[in-house]
Amino acid sequence: MAEIPAEVQQQLANLQSLNAQYQATAQQRAQFEAMRMESEAALAALQSLPDDAPVYRNVGSLLVRDDKKAAQERLKEDLETSQVRIQRAQKQEATLREQLGALQQKIQAALSGKV
Repeated sequence: MAEIPAEVQQQLANLQSLNAQYQATAQQRAQFEAMRMESEAALAALQSLPDDAPVYRNVGSLLVRDDKKAAQERLKEDLETSQVRIQRAQKQEATLREQLGALQQKIQAALSGKV
C-alpha cells in the first residue's frame, strides 16, 4: 500500500475543515429559517387580532404589555433580519460547496496519479 504524500494529507485536513464549516453554516441557516418561520407565524397571528386586543411580549422572564403596531414593526424587522441572514448563509454554503468540490477533485486526481 502506497503512503499518502504530505501535500495530499494537508489537502485532506483542509477538506475536513471545509466540511465542518459547511455543516456549521447549514445548521445556522436552518436556525435562521426556523426563526423566520416563527416570526411569520407570530406576525400572521398578530395581524388577525383586532386593533384593541391586548398584546404582550417577552422581556427576559416577564410578559410586558405592548402596542400592537410596535409589535408588528418589531416582528417585521426580525423577519427582514432573518431573511438577510438566510441569504448570507446560502451564499456562504454555495461558496463552501464549490471549494469542497474543487478540493475533492484535486485530492482524487493526486491519489489516482499515485496509485
